[in-house]
Amino acid sequence: MLQSIDPSLPPPDADARAHSARVRDAIAIAIDEGGGFLPFDRYMQIALYGPGLGYYVAGARKFGAGGDFVTAPEMTALFGTTLGVQIAAILDATPARQIVELGAGSGKLAADLLVMLAARGAPPARYQIIEVSADLRERQRATLGRLAASELPQVKWLSEIPATIAGAVVMNEVLDAIPPHVIARRAGAWFERGVTRRGDQFEWAERPLQDSRLMRLAAARFPAEGDYLSEINPAAEALVELIGRRLAAGAMLIIDYGFPRAEYYHHERSAGTLIGHYRHRVHTDPFLWPGLSDLTTHVDFTAIAEAGERAGLSVAGFTSQASFLLSCGVLERLREVGPTESLGYLREASAVQRLTSPAEMGESFKVLALARGDHSAWPGFAFGDRSHRL
Repeated sequence: MLQSIDPSLPPPDADARAHSARVRDAIAIAIDEGGGFLPFDRYMQIALYGPGLGYYVAGARKFGAGGDFVTAPEMTALFGTTLGVQIAAILDATPARQIVELGAGSGKLAADLLVMLAARGAPPARYQIIEVSADLRERQRATLGRLAASELPQVKWLSEIPATIAGAVVMNEVLDAIPPHVIARRAGAWFERGVTRRGDQFEWAERPLQDSRLMRLAAARFPAEGDYLSEINPAAEALVELIGRRLAAGAMLIIDYGFPRAEYYHHERSAGTLIGHYRHRVHTDPFLWPGLSDLTTHVDFTAIAEAGERAGLSVAGFTSQASFLLSCGVLERLREVGPTESLGYLREASAVQRLTSPAEMGESFKVLALARGDHSAWPGFAFGDRSHRL
């Protein structure tokens, strides 16, 4: 049930509360149409992506100081320009030189990549963005519109995955926002978690798990004994497999927070990984102001690697974000910013520290590359490759 709201969380204004009420009404209708039970993946789908209502489609600011969270590209251009070292290696091996980015956020990563690749004299032939939010598409157009003509190749916004891809597919913090199923095992019996309501309040509910595929996946991934609760995300796996089948040459680069399977389903991580983000604060109440709060779960990178392998791809590398960025030369790029005593350098150094520190994003975020074709000399995984842990 929605508990008393943490007083440390800043309250939404009247317009935002009214919007959240409309989202709650849509969810309540879905619960009633389902006989009083709405599977959690459907709840999260409406809360994040419901037409005209969901968190990612309704137009409120998501990224940066005025939003709910800060992604790596928003912190510093060094993230994108360093990632570009690996992207360049992929493009150099694929004559079509195509980049496809899913969920491009504000467009900052795309802009930084394009500037870096143009400076190398090796821009992509095409840059295609797949974005579900009309509001974010406009923000991306505005961001990219500030680039010089020499830095801007043919950029297109697509509504679906291209039929054929030859180049680099970039997914930065995409998979964590795909709604999962939440599965529980109690006293040896399997249950699916969902949402019900008591008046205008939402609360957790469970029903016996009827989907044989979900039961099979949970039985194979959960610890062998004891009560346990966690997520299974077939939709994220299906997306990666679909892209993999359409990737004729090149690679996917997937950057997100998560674990290999043995760590994801560790017996001590028995309550799942679901969290919310609201005004730069993390919370654990998925029913807090639906439509105003982001909801995410960590990524099972073993499952994602297996999805790529089903599509005929191979694991080209898996490592921490810190190891990846350091291998691609982020410290060398930082030294090019300016004098070490300058405010600009100190600001960039602070951002790099956040991106690479094990106590911040350096260890919690991972980078997975799934490739078709040769990947023997890729820079991002030259040191600290953890593919053996998948």
